[in-house]
Amino acid sequence: MEWMKSALCARVDPELFFPVSAAGPALREELAAKRICVRCPVLRPCLTWALDSGQAYGVWGGASAEERAALRRQQPESSARPRLSSAGPRSAAPPAARRAPRPRLAD
Repeated sequence: MEWMKSALCARVDPELFFPVSAAGPALREELAAKRICVRCPVLRPCLTWALDSGQAYGVWGGASAEERAALRRQQPESSARPRLSSAGPRSAAPPAARRAPRPRLAD
């Protein structure tokens, strides 16, 4: 995964890409992570990797776990991977790939 070396998120705290809930300060963390992703030169490969590898937590390729699940549901069964529109997310959170995802806590 050579693309990870160019990821902007590699230069920030990986915790930012793994908010612990879906409300309050965690929403601000998710938005902050997505602001980094949108400027990242490897957004597409990151999102593709996250979809292909079934990442269930965190922000990857500018998309939250819920957004990635929605992308998967949009595709017919015969499709190996959801199609990415040109307007879709473009970046990543690769440093988090090196550590186990933190479970989400109930609100």
